[in-house]
Amino acid sequence: MQITGTITWVNLSGGFWGINGDDGQQYAPTSDLPAALRREGQQVRATVRPAQVFSIMMWGQHVEVQQIEAI
Repeated sequence: MQITGTITWVNLSGGFWGINGDDGQQYAPTSDLPAALRREGQQVRATVRPAQVFSIMMWGQHVEVQQIEAI
């Protein structure tokens, strides 16, 4: 699925980078975002798919990022 949103630092479970979607959803990537995009407020467009993971994080929908770019 295609999403657009804003990169944000989530200070839970040691901290991680997430995406606040323009659709009102929160997305928690299952792998690290590219270093060039790890910036609070960075606008992005991404192709993601839902990920089935076990996690104690209580933030967002876990997604596998297939492609991501700054906009």
